[in-house]
Amino acid sequence: MRRDPAEVKPWAETCGQIRCLIEEKDGAAGEVHHVEIHDAKLHYHERTDEFYYVIDGQGTMVLDGEVIELHRGVVVYVPRGVRHKAIGDLTVLTVCVPRGVLGDVHEVE
Repeated sequence: MRRDPAEVKPWAETCGQIRCLIEEKDGAAGEVHHVEIHDAKLHYHERTDEFYYVIDGQGTMVLDGEVIELHRGVVVYVPRGVRHKAIGDLTVLTVCVPRGVLGDVHEVE
């Protein structure tokens, strides 16, 4: 399976503009999303772990109240249940395990 972010139409969601590259309907063990983040809303996932890889940009991420710096090349692991949001203008690749993250977004703010 091959997907090019330039060929996938984005839509607005909790973190910004998302392009699903590997989706739940593809039947893979997880999902892969290309996300352009613009000051995301605080949220958590009950059943899904997320891995963020920063492709471009810089900013911060709040993880259960702790603030960490983000810049190109940084990888962040967000376990299920952790309230999180990214702040700034960032382009990230998220890997979500198991699949189904879009039905597992619980906004806090």
